[in-house]
Amino acid sequence: MLCALGAAVCFGTATVLQAVAARVASAQGGRGGEAGLLLRALRQWRYLAGLALDGLGFVLQVVALRALPIYAVAAALASSLAVTAVVSARLLRVRLRRGEWAAVAVVCAGLAMLGLASGTEGDLGGSDALRFAMLGVAVAVLGVGLAGGLLPERGRGLVLGLAAGFGFGVVEVGVRLIDSVTVSELVANPATYALLLGGGAAFLALTSALQRGSVTTATAAMVIGETVGPAVVGVVWLGDRTREGLGWLAVLGFAVAVAGALVLARFGEAPVVSGGEGEGRGREAAVR
Repeated sequence: MLCALGAAVCFGTATVLQAVAARVASAQGGRGGEAGLLLRALRQWRYLAGLALDGLGFVLQVVALRALPIYAVAAALASSLAVTAVVSARLLRVRLRRGEWAAVAVVCAGLAMLGLASGTEGDLGGSDALRFAMLGVAVAVLGVGLAGGLLPERGRGLVLGLAAGFGFGVVEVGVRLIDSVTVSELVANPATYALLLGGGAAFLALTSALQRGSVTTATAAMVIGETVGPAVVGVVWLGDRTREGLGWLAVLGFAVAVAGALVLARFGEAPVVSGGEGEGRGREAAVR
């Protein structure tokens, strides 16, 4: 659980560091559009530190997924929005409303309940059918991301956000479906391709959602997609369970943590600083 929470802290803090770096790069001006902006951001220590935190967060996420039920890790990762909110309040001087501070406390309470109720990871390895199903979901998410501009404007952010959530969910499940890290086993395992394609497709879908729709809607949909779906897969097909007699507490903690994260959905993309410095880059718009 400490690894899962550590991953959330890494992802949430990386968002703010990358937001600051992107704003400085944008203020510097220059040519090259988005590519030029990225190159200027990469020259700043904050952006590089954010990327390093993203990498560390992913490693911690993998470790957590190998030891905890998916539902616990998914809820912990959703709490990175709470981390982004708190760090933004300190570094970017973003004013959090009273309800948002309450949501941060609610997320913490939900995670505490999950920590008490969570058992160990399930003992089922997953079938080949599940591995191919995850690969199919990843392909579908890629299709939705590529067609983002063709989707009806109404509901576009919702659809793309859900697709991104399912893509990140494929990554979570894929980690559990990889039994061996030897080259021959990785190449022969459909879950390997599902994990890689799912992560890339989720990045594409969420980037499109943030550009073409409401940040809050897209992020809320993403949180639902990357928590509920993988949690169900973990319980039904991978044998994830809770501590004896604490199933109700796990369900309550999961619901409370996710609900708190949804209240903080506007922090899916780093918020605008009061005074109008421009928008930052989101956690998911960086390399997760």
